[in-house]
Amino acid sequence: MTTTAHPSPSPSPAPAPSRPIALITGVGRSIGIGAGIARRLAASGWDVAFTYWTPYDRRMEWGAEAGAAESIAKELAEAGARTAAIEADLTDPDAPTRIFDEAEQRLGGPVTALVLSHAESVDSGLLDTTVEAFDRHFAVNSRASWLLIREYGLRFRGAPGTATGRIVALTSDHTVGNLPYGASKGALDRITLAAAHELAHLGVTANVVNPGPVDTGWMSDDLRESLVRATPLGRLGTPRDTAHLVDFLCSPEGQWVNGQLLKSNGGAAA
Repeated sequence: MTTTAHPSPSPSPAPAPSRPIALITGVGRSIGIGAGIARRLAASGWDVAFTYWTPYDRRMEWGAEAGAAESIAKELAEAGARTAAIEADLTDPDAPTRIFDEAEQRLGGPVTALVLSHAESVDSGLLDTTVEAFDRHFAVNSRASWLLIREYGLRFRGAPGTATGRIVALTSDHTVGNLPYGASKGALDRITLAAAHELAHLGVTANVVNPGPVDTGWMSDDLRESLVRATPLGRLGTPRDTAHLVDFLCSPEGQWVNGQLLKSNGGAAA
């Protein structure tokens, strides 16, 4: 399995970027949470490298969105960001190293913020989950996240005594009827919270965000209505809601928030 890249519509990178660089995984659809985060960070002054994996979207009921990576990259460029769209199969253990190599080469500097928004998510429960599906969920949601965080920690060089590095991972508390997804996300939580302590000497903060139910095209009408009823604010979350919190955590003002699992879900009942 390989990691490939497609040309970004942004101009060729300058040797010394004036904007910090964020690497965001899981930016495969224009209506997704990852794309919302990429737009927010671009508007806040970040250059953005992002990953996507078209074969995953093809497997899902919503299907692949033709030209999504190019369209998203164009939006980010119009917001002033230099961009690098990287197609990457995160079941490949070598993918994280190649992703960082390409992001640094194309954007001309080190990654300051790592946002993990990718996911393998196929509904199945205790009795009908296959070994292959279980292993694939853990390979993508847990192992790849650990390897990406490890690669980030090996490369990050911050100024002594400052908290300039950022790791933010998106999680879920869904378990019933979605065993491999929920279990692998639980492992992701622990990996990220460990990073808050083990990478603190580098000036890196690490937090987990649970965005709650966000309809990005996967909900039925009945599910959507029931979730709205269960939310005190009377609506579902949006990618922009999640993006605003991630933007804050990545900002200088968010540096004192570390080692936390934050729910950004409008008070939705479990």
